[in-house]
Amino acid sequence: MAQTFEFRVLANKGANKVQTTNTTAPVFLRTGIKLNEGDALIVGQNPYVGLMHKSGQTVEVKEPGNITIEDLQAKLTKSDNSASNRYAKFVLNKADATQDVNGNLTRAVHRANSTAIELMIPQSVQVYNPEATLRWNSVGDSAYYFITIKNIFDEEIFTAETDKTYLSINFNDENLAEEQLITVQVTVKGNEELFSPSYGIERLPVEDQIDLQEELDAIKAEIPYDSPLSKLILASFYEEHGLLLDAITQYEEIIANDPDVEDFQVLYGEFLINNGLSQL
Repeated sequence: MAQTFEFRVLANKGANKVQTTNTTAPVFLRTGIKLNEGDALIVGQNPYVGLMHKSGQTVEVKEPGNITIEDLQAKLTKSDNSASNRYAKFVLNKADATQDVNGNLTRAVHRANSTAIELMIPQSVQVYNPEATLRWNSVGDSAYYFITIKNIFDEEIFTAETDKTYLSINFNDENLAEEQLITVQVTVKGNEELFSPSYGIERLPVEDQIDLQEELDAIKAEIPYDSPLSKLILASFYEEHGLLLDAITQYEEIIANDPDVEDFQVLYGEFLINNGLSQL
């Protein structure tokens, strides 16, 4: 019979320990550990522990102290999480796959062809949400990047400059809102030899948005608002629907808001690898 569990550790930061019913002394908590009835967490200073219940619900621990499994169970809602449970289990399966992965997002760079810059998206991709984050590999600490967006007539409709290796764009911007299909290219300012291919980004057709929005609304009604674990569930939802740029944007928001939780970077790196966008 398969071993059951109450909670699974998805992310862990800090000197946190767990006292289990089958150990005489507490052991350090690590990602992937399963917690059962009778176990207790011993949470250190400045912690973050992200847990997923077997029902698919998520719980975060951000305060030091001793917490029993019963305490965690009391934080769960009584609602039926049938809509989000499928994608929550998808997150658990991915956490299983990352247990032996050593590395983080900064090491996850793969060049698909001979150009110096590669965006971490497919060559062509659909997008649902208006806000999206584009990321690319670094070509040097002092590089300054120029981002160009064109319409289907190869007309330049949006430009931006940054010294970062990412850029957030909003497809509801007045220059982009009427465009169904755009192309994006990144170059290094002052060096014409350092450039990316052109990537096509298509707005999801309206007829495909209706069913997607219904399911998305049901999921959002079941998960805590704007927590990193909720964003993991949403990323899994978008990934399963082939909306990789939307999934990437969720991961980018997680990393930006919780940069010290390395487990989130590992999950992001594994997502990129699994979708052929990167390799460790």
